[in-house]
This record gives sequence, C-alpha cells and structure tokens, in this order.
Amino acid sequence: MSNIGLFDEFSPVTAKQWKQKIQFDLKGADYNDTLVWESLEGIKTKPFYHSEDLEGLKTSHLPKNHGWNIAQGIYAADAGKANIKALDVLKKGVESLVFTIPNEKTDFAKLLNGIDLENTPLHFNFQFLAVEPIKKLLAYLGDKTCQVHLNIDLIGNLARSGNWFHTLEKDHAVLEEINAITSQKTSIGTIGVDLSLYQNAGANKVQQLAYGLAQANEYLNHFVTSSARLLDRQAVEKFPITFKVAVGGNYFFEIAKLRALRWLWNSLAQEYGIESDCHILAMPTKRNKTVYDYNVNLLRTTSECMSAILGGADTVCNLPYDAIYHKDNEFGERIARNQLLLLKEESYFKEASQISEGTYCIESLTEQLAEKALNLFKQVEKSGGFLDALKKGTIQQKIKESAAKEQQLFDEGKMVLLGTNKYQNPQDRMKDDLELYPFVKTQPRKTLLEPIIEKRLAETLEQKRLNDE
Repeated sequence: MSNIGLFDEFSPVTAKQWKQKIQFDLKGADYNDTLVWESLEGIKTKPFYHSEDLEGLKTSHLPKNHGWNIAQGIYAADAGKANIKALDVLKKGVESLVFTIPNEKTDFAKLLNGIDLENTPLHFNFQFLAVEPIKKLLAYLGDKTCQVHLNIDLIGNLARSGNWFHTLEKDHAVLEEINAITSQKTSIGTIGVDLSLYQNAGANKVQQLAYGLAQANEYLNHFVTSSARLLDRQAVEKFPITFKVAVGGNYFFEIAKLRALRWLWNSLAQEYGIESDCHILAMPTKRNKTVYDYNVNLLRTTSECMSAILGGADTVCNLPYDAIYHKDNEFGERIARNQLLLLKEESYFKEASQISEGTYCIESLTEQLAEKALNLFKQVEKSGGFLDALKKGTIQQKIKESAAKEQQLFDEGKMVLLGTNKYQNPQDRMKDDLELYPFVKTQPRKTLLEPIIEKRLAETLEQKRLNDE
C-alpha cells in the first residue's frame, strides 16, 4: 500500500505511551495479570503489538507469487469409483487431489484416467510400503510434467502404529529403492512428514514443530549425510519434502505455526546444502471437533482453514463437519469444499498468503515459536535423535503431558467448545446418528514401541452424554 499521508497530522505514539494509557484505563488493575495471557507453549501474548516489537526481529518470507490449492481427499479402495468422484469434484472447483491408497492392487490407469495430470497436483497416502505400486504409478505418469507428492513416512507410521511397515531394515531398503526411481524427477516428492498426528494427539505447537523437524532430520541424515547413499547429488540438492499439518483453533498462533515451520525447514535445509522449499499440506485438526452441536464444527474448520491460508500452506484440504461420526457423504464433502471456494473466490483469500508478513503480532509469535521449537529440536538431537527418543518413549510421554494440560483446561471449562462443555443443548440426540465410532479404539497387539494415540478433547464428555440419552 502506498503512503498517501493519511496519518501525517497525528504524532507517533510509542509502545510505552500505549501501555501507560492502558494501565490508566485499568483503574488500578494489574496490566500483566489482567491482559497478558500465557499459552500452553509458554509464550506470553500481549494485548497490543507495536512497530517496536519488530526491531531486531528476524523474519521469514514466502516465495514470490505464492498461492494455494483447494484439495479434496478421496478413498481409493475402488479405483473406478474413486476416478468418477475425482472427475466430479474437479468440475466443482477442486484443484488438487489427495488419494488414500489402501492396498497394492490399485489400478492407477483406472484411478487417474481422464484427469488433467499436468494441471492437477496429486497427493498420495499409501497405507502400505511397497515398490511395485510406485513403479506402476510412475509408468502411467510417463513423461508428463505433473506435481506428485508420495508422502512416504516410515517414521510417521512407526509413531502412529508402534511398528514398522515390515522391519527397520526392509522399510529403509524399500524407501531407498523408491527414492532411487523418483529422484530423477524433480516434480515428484517422495518423503512426507506427518505433523498432524502430534496435533491430534494433544502436542503443543512447539512440540509439533520440533518433532516434525526432528523427523525430517532423520530422513536428511539417511539420504544426504551418507555418501554411500548419494545416487545423484544434484537430485539431493532439490530434496522435496511435504509436511502434513493439522491446524487448530488458536487463530493467530496457527498462522504463526505454519510460517515458523517453513522458516525452520529452510534453515535446516541450508545446513545440508539443500535448495528446495517444503510443501505444506494443511487440514483442520480433529482434536477440537465434536459430535454434539456438530454445526459448530463448520465455524471451527472455517477459522482453521483461514489460519492455514494466511500461514502459507500450499494445499488446503478441509475436514467435513461430520467426518468424525459419518461415513464419506456428498453433502458433508460439498459443504467442506464450498467453504474453501468461498474463502478463495469470494473472500479475497486467493492471494492472501502473504498478508500476515510484517504484522507485528504474527511476526513476534512466529519468531518465538520458531526459537522455542529450535531449542527443543536441539535437545532431541543432543539426546540421540528423534528415532531414539521415540523408542525410549520420551516423545510419547511429552505429548501425553501436554495433552493432559489441555484436557484439564477443557474439563474445567477454561478451554471452551461451544455446545459441548458450555451452552449444551439438552435436546441433542446423537446415538442413532453415529455411522462411525468417534472415540479412541483399543486394539491390543504387540508393538515395538508405544504408539502415539489421537484423541479428541470431548470424547469422555460425549460418551457420558450418549450413555445418558
């Protein structure tokens, strides 16, 4: 915006003068006790921010002309049905597709038939680890210039399930083979890091950033540091990585979290001589979603998608308001898709990802989150690295502690979910509307380590209400 002198007649006001005026208006109440709020990450948030807060502050910047794509998730157990759905949603405004591939039998020719691959970025969520399906996918893609994110995350699967796909040795051997056949194509990203698990399990934002960075560092150590594994140094220098991030309801903090993530990745990549930026796939968290008064989930996901966009996400995939208790359905998916279309086409969010740059509050929060996450990352690395901490149970314990603090705030009513722990509608009846089991499922099995379990804040309260219906 050009300076046209609208405020030239006003004298500049310092941060100290603003604070003195606020203190006067408080009529004796303590400024810090009344207006300064401390987050679960230990960051003190002030009631106002000033240009002085940017003095000496490090900042990060998004790539020039950065934009974002509207994505939709599609379960591809039946390739033909998934293809029909994909072609349909692409006509309705979707720009990127996120396919969940449940088994090795998927026919990619049938799944991708008729899709404009050169203009439709693809994300894959493979629920297995094997080389042959990747070869079939690449054979179908041929020489087409298309953006593909395979999102293969061995460590994420270990953290989520407690086991490797096969064994440590075999998983890494398979990953190396996949990387060898994809590394020549710069438009295909092999590695993904799933931070959404930590958010949905109750980790605070510093933990999400630090653990995600430490997880990425394990892959960098494996593929970049060891010269024995370097197949093509030029390909490694363009090491493409995708971060899958769940976005919570703390609006400004979530904007800052995504900005800090990109900043931290770029800083880490520079240490390895890597030039490529990361790709951020963002979606709303499940942590604060509710079964009762489910329409409030629409407000939550709208706010969270806005945070994702303003935080610089490259791809945003919305969560349907009824996703935690209903099977995939056309109505819920249409509403979720239209939320993003309204933001992009009618709310001027199409090119809004850089709006937060230079904002006093966001810049301050971004640096504080980045600094705290970097310190925690260094602690993890100093103690032996992310895998070692995961095997020892340190990561799991820290996330449990954070989740317990958040759960206590919810239980005490200090963290409010409208319609659930405040302003309940006693007439709500949901028992006969549950198509999916919306609570943590216990499945006793032998694991190498304790898995990290996702759990929503409202689960215990909702179970009681369901029993009382």
